[in-house]
Amino acid sequence: MSLDTHLDNKALEELEKQYDSALNTRNNGPRLTGVIYWASIAFALYHLWTAGFGTPVDHVHMGIHLAGLFLFIFVGFPMIRTAHSLEWRGPNLLRPGNVPLYDWALTGLSMAAALFLWVSWRGFDMFGFDITEQALRQGNPSSLDVFFGSVLILTVLEIARRTIGFVLPLIILVFMVYALFGPYMPAQILKHPGVNWQQFVNNMYFPSEGIFGVTLWVVSTVVFHFVLFGVVAQRMGLGQFFVDNAMLLAGRYTGGPAKVSVVSSAFFGTISGSSIANTVSTGSLTIPNMKKMGYPGHFAGGVEAAASAGGQITPPIMGAASFLMAEYLEVPYTTIVIAAIVPAMMHYIGVISIVHFTAKKLGLTAYPKDQLPKFLQVWKDGWYTIIPLIALLLVLFSGYSPNMAAFIGLSLCVVVGFCAFNKPATMVIPLALLGFIFWKASPYSGEGYTPVMAGMLAALTLIGCLHRNERQNFRDLFDSFHVGVQYALAVGAASAAVGIVVGVINTTGVGFRLGFMVTGGAADMAAAIAPFLDWTTIEAFSQPSIQQFLSLVLIAMACILMGAGLPTTALYIMLVAVATPALSQLGVPPLATHMFVLYYGVISEITPPVCASAYAAAGIAGSNPFRTGLNAFTLGLGKLMVPMVFVYAPTMLIVLPEHFTLLSFTQVTLTCAAGVFAIATAVSAYFLAPLNGIWRLLMAIGGLLLVAPSGGSDIAALVVMAPVLVQQLGQQRKLQAEAAQ
Repeated sequence: MSLDTHLDNKALEELEKQYDSALNTRNNGPRLTGVIYWASIAFALYHLWTAGFGTPVDHVHMGIHLAGLFLFIFVGFPMIRTAHSLEWRGPNLLRPGNVPLYDWALTGLSMAAALFLWVSWRGFDMFGFDITEQALRQGNPSSLDVFFGSVLILTVLEIARRTIGFVLPLIILVFMVYALFGPYMPAQILKHPGVNWQQFVNNMYFPSEGIFGVTLWVVSTVVFHFVLFGVVAQRMGLGQFFVDNAMLLAGRYTGGPAKVSVVSSAFFGTISGSSIANTVSTGSLTIPNMKKMGYPGHFAGGVEAAASAGGQITPPIMGAASFLMAEYLEVPYTTIVIAAIVPAMMHYIGVISIVHFTAKKLGLTAYPKDQLPKFLQVWKDGWYTIIPLIALLLVLFSGYSPNMAAFIGLSLCVVVGFCAFNKPATMVIPLALLGFIFWKASPYSGEGYTPVMAGMLAALTLIGCLHRNERQNFRDLFDSFHVGVQYALAVGAASAAVGIVVGVINTTGVGFRLGFMVTGGAADMAAAIAPFLDWTTIEAFSQPSIQQFLSLVLIAMACILMGAGLPTTALYIMLVAVATPALSQLGVPPLATHMFVLYYGVISEITPPVCASAYAAAGIAGSNPFRTGLNAFTLGLGKLMVPMVFVYAPTMLIVLPEHFTLLSFTQVTLTCAAGVFAIATAVSAYFLAPLNGIWRLLMAIGGLLLVAPSGGSDIAALVVMAPVLVQQLGQQRKLQAEAAQ
């Protein structure tokens, strides 16, 4: 008997549609479905072309991207989503292509609003309107600007509502009310002069802030390309190659199926920033296998959800928020990647440790040897699928832009997965790619590739053509592009809508006001608590230290609570505006602040009651969704603690030279890993033997003391945990003696 590790793309797509609303669109009938399908291919190819050959000026490129979002969302997503509104009901003059006339009207108006800045940038003299160029209208928008700007604001809120629900649009409406009615705010600290509707539209519609601001720019120039790369790479075989290698690495150990889930999800997370895609792609294999080997369904689903939620924090391709972080901090994306390495490892150490000790407690074994894949066969069948990822990392870490890295990675996905010498027509693509590489290495391309870089990329292109494995056809490639565009709709809609929040924050300064409220509230609480702890004379219990800790706790709670209904990207953008001024007053480095908000935002993916990844895993496992979510949250405890560590000890982030030394990095990292490991034993109630009562509590306390980045707390942890170790060794000998009788 051998393990079936085949993942059927169509089956995975159907699974994802059940839990990812972005893929669950209405049936438009055969004709319109075909038109939208090919429009999505053109949309993907446009972005691929601009990544390699240059992006148009910001208002043009973002206008095209936004117009595409409006088309696909208003045509594909009904105003009220029901089974009836999604199904095809035959030809109807009032519903062409199963799309109501009002949605067609919204499509036309919103696309015109998105493209109007392009048309009118140099001035506009048509249809009785004579308006000057945009630079002269800044601050004094024309009547057409106000009309199209109003349309854009309202339709952006609507596409966000249709793709991700009511929560984000309602929060944005609160921000809009705050901007318009600033003088009437009840709290003095929140009052501001306010703006009228005309000025509000000016700030939200014209580029540099608002809707055509940094969030939409990053999504349209970088995030979209990496989403596309993740889908195409997975479907041309890289996802299966990761799963097979996870089987090789982890399948032979105690609790093999669950460890395979963790390792494969970590691998898959390196190319996918989508938790649901990660859950479904790897979970469709690992969850049934975990259940077969004896894991309860809710635990199996929780393992997969917790491991998959790490995709947004796993380098090199993290979630959309990480690209925005690089833009906000004005650092190369590779800086974010390096900073994220150790914290991501801590998350997976926590998950795999709990999995290991739970397996020991339940008496679960490894996979039988005859069910494990063979190393040589796995690499013989799949070595070529890693070529695009190698090329992408090579370009990215050589200092080129992320969109250039994505262009090379995507192009090599096409070459490796779809082009072969026995299909002569397909060889046009690798030849064109070689031409592009050598052109970029020539003096005519400006700042292009070095000769060494060009040589390595050309070699990878040739190797990608030469492998003997079976190629897919171009219909499969187009299907991948189509699904990639669907994945990008929700994050695109959220980024456009949350641009309004950014515009309001820039216009009113509310981020600093809220940040001051956070630190002020924490200071008041610290002043009340500090007198009770003065007797300790410990620095950690001083009033400033308590204030900093409480500020972090308040921001973390806001991230987790607001994350219940918001995508990570939108949550990150809103809360980092509050966290940055609050924590900068307390001396926290900006990078640590941004990473802190990102981590607690991602935790919402596995925090009940709203945890899409856990619900998807529960659907596969056939388990209770809420119980699965609780297990996922418990398994993700490492992710919950690590942000506190790198705020207090930024040396863990590696890239901050003023905080990094090899000695401090080693001490903080090793003790944090040991602490996460110790807490895992307390959570699973097993170490060398069953761990119960006071011993379990002592292990949890010792783990927390180890996680805290302090030499004194490390010594205290050893004192606390020493009796547990003695008890566990004695209990282990007793169990071994009983088993031997």
